[in-house]
Amino acid sequence: MDLWLENQSGMEDTLSSVVARVSSAVSGLYNSFLGQTRSQARLNAIASYDQSNVLFKAFLSAEMMYSCALWSDSEGGVRGDLEDGPRPGDLEAAQLRKIRHVLNKARVRPGNRILEFGSGWGGLAIEAARTYGCEVDTLTLSVEQKTLAEERVKAAGLEGRVRVHLLDYRETPAEWENAFDAFVSIEMLEHVGAKHYNTYFKLVDFALKPHNASAVVSASTFPESRYTGYQAEDFMRRYMWPNSCLPSATALITAAQTGSSGRFTLEGVENHAAHYPRTLREWGRRLDLNLTQDMIAKDYPGLRERADYDAFKRKWHYLFAYAGAGFAKGYITCHMLTFIRPNDTPVRCD
Repeated sequence: MDLWLENQSGMEDTLSSVVARVSSAVSGLYNSFLGQTRSQARLNAIASYDQSNVLFKAFLSAEMMYSCALWSDSEGGVRGDLEDGPRPGDLEAAQLRKIRHVLNKARVRPGNRILEFGSGWGGLAIEAARTYGCEVDTLTLSVEQKTLAEERVKAAGLEGRVRVHLLDYRETPAEWENAFDAFVSIEMLEHVGAKHYNTYFKLVDFALKPHNASAVVSASTFPESRYTGYQAEDFMRRYMWPNSCLPSATALITAAQTGSSGRFTLEGVENHAAHYPRTLREWGRRLDLNLTQDMIAKDYPGLRERADYDAFKRKWHYLFAYAGAGFAKGYITCHMLTFIRPNDTPVRCD
């Protein structure tokens, strides 16, 4: 992966055929115009997340955050696993730090109501309710995620504080207008599609209160020099996240202003790309340590043959290596953006 990225332009010119380039253009056009319709978005979610929860439990942290962790000196930083070796609990600590960092940036307080697009398995919603005293409405298109998230919410005794909705964000109910104090979305924007960014932020603006409200979004992103709304099929879009589209930070900031009709002020921009390679390495180690053929074959009978199971695991390890090299070499980035309402101030300063 490093070799490819370090010599990308020359290798693409040498190895890409005319047929491959035409195919790439066609898949890019399909992704842009048809890849995130409401019906297709549900199919994308089935392919991406309605896989076995056993699989995701095997490599994710206890909070089941399927997104970039934030590493500190307590875990040896972004290279701590390479320099000092991985330690039990490091990933949990880094993922909890990420959740709390997002909630702190959103300036949530006890009694606040939070809207989340992209539930995952409920990790952020549970922490927001349990530790910060908030109420959370969280949206997912994955039946498997909703089922497990609700089980975890119930186990935490938070059924009256966290509501998990099987709902497309474009179906935001009318009664949610100006109902929320904060909005959060962690690495869900990759599934929105460039032509829908304005709609996405229009609905965020619709749901948030007109004053003293914040929005925090994060996404794997392309640097501005590489971003396009027409993204062709590659390994990740073919095998892991069909019809996904990485935004750029600038594209999201522009869409936030357009979609909200200027009712958002950009408060902060962070790039967490350096934290992703270690997160991916930790996932790979846990996959090897925790996943067995018997476990996964219960949900995937086709993996009862050893060769098929080995190929399945290699696909995941390829993903972790592929993405890790991209973040490490700057080919892709990971931005977190914070927006507040006009004339709001993040802290009292007078």
